[in-house]
Amino acid sequence: MIHDPDDNWSFATAREPARFGAGKGNGVPGVEHAMAGNGTLCGIPEDQVTRYLHLFEPRRRRACPPCRQQADAAPTQPSTQERLHCLVKDAALSEARDDLLAALVKGARVALWLRGPAADLARHYARPEALTEGVGPATEAFGTATTIGLARVESRSWSFLVVLPQDGSRPLIARGPREPG
Repeated sequence: MIHDPDDNWSFATAREPARFGAGKGNGVPGVEHAMAGNGTLCGIPEDQVTRYLHLFEPRRRRACPPCRQQADAAPTQPSTQERLHCLVKDAALSEARDDLLAALVKGARVALWLRGPAADLARHYARPEALTEGVGPATEAFGTATTIGLARVESRSWSFLVVLPQDGSRPLIARGPREPG
């Protein structure tokens, strides 16, 4: 994520290395493995692995060599901006939507992106008082959902609030002028 758009920034240049959870094979101390869907990248089944709450680091001394090799060869993943862009494309047509899509393509900073209880997110992160466009529908969404997604994006001119309903309905976009500083 970047603060000021860069002429050389693009979704292609911002792709990130693939990330995998970490785990250890039961009964094999000192070796850390990369976790895939049903076990490790090197083939240890899920039921024979204890998962850790951190990511696999291929450069660690204790990293399993076959897992390291497969993790290094895994395809890169879209940046935060690209993932959010894919979701925002489904929002209703508006000038705010178009400006947000353009800002994401240029590398606008995604300052926050989380999902949780709608009431808590509205209370702590929505900041409707700073928004001037699209405030009504965005804040109403917090009152009609139990769980919701929220993203805050900062471009040079605007601060955007993206509400991501969990029911599959269209994202909602609100924005306000960005505070200097």
